[in-house]
Amino acid sequence: MLLDFLARPERYRYGTHRWARADLHLPDGPGPFPVVVVLHGGYWRARYSKRVMKAACADLARRGVAAWNVEYRRLGRGQGGGWPATLDDVAAAIDHLARLDDPRLDIAGGVAAIGHSAGGQLALWAASREDAAVRVNRVVAQAAVSNLTVAGEPAWEFLGGTPQEVPERYDFADPMRLLPLGVPTLLVHGAEDGTVPVRRSREYAAAARAAGDDVTLVEPAPGGHRVHPDPRSEAWRIAAEWVARPVRSAA
Repeated sequence: MLLDFLARPERYRYGTHRWARADLHLPDGPGPFPVVVVLHGGYWRARYSKRVMKAACADLARRGVAAWNVEYRRLGRGQGGGWPATLDDVAAAIDHLARLDDPRLDIAGGVAAIGHSAGGQLALWAASREDAAVRVNRVVAQAAVSNLTVAGEPAWEFLGGTPQEVPERYDFADPMRLLPLGVPTLLVHGAEDGTVPVRRSREYAAAARAAGDDVTLVEPAPGGHRVHPDPRSEAWRIAAEWVARPVRSAA
């Protein structure tokens, strides 16, 4: 296990700006391997990075899944993140998998996406893209910011205004406004979460089911906000086992 976590991923650039980077964590062997796009959280802010998900990605590789750990432009420190740059980066990073033309990666039927916190919003949004070169066919949303309309100041900063000021941006990016998503979705959210309240995932699950989506909500205990990317946690085990199953068994 320790050797897995110490293994160096392959590093790529999916665009021209400084933050257009992604790490590919691969299982042993020639493949082809199913692929999971991994999107870190941190309220889209610059002080958080893809390093948060490094150990989780190594665990996915140990489970036989290739993990594509994506960095993107964030808010602050001159990165130029927010609307629309962050969303553009996520889309470009996912579609770059097709440009790699790597026989080790099985992307023909699409890829899964795992996102934590704000990364959960990005993962749910990514599955809604109709013009994608690489489709997201399953989503794990970990303590996700799944309702931007009620998320307050962080969402205002991310989208450049309130729902009243820029409603079209919320229509484009808010997971609650994108239903039905049309792909199997697992929500993992602890009742003890003090950062993103669990009621957000409960509300999203109810709305998604009403819209006809295949959604499962699991509330692990203990379930604080930061346990989700930790491979030692029950929250991560639930997410990793679900996403590592064959597509036909995911729901």
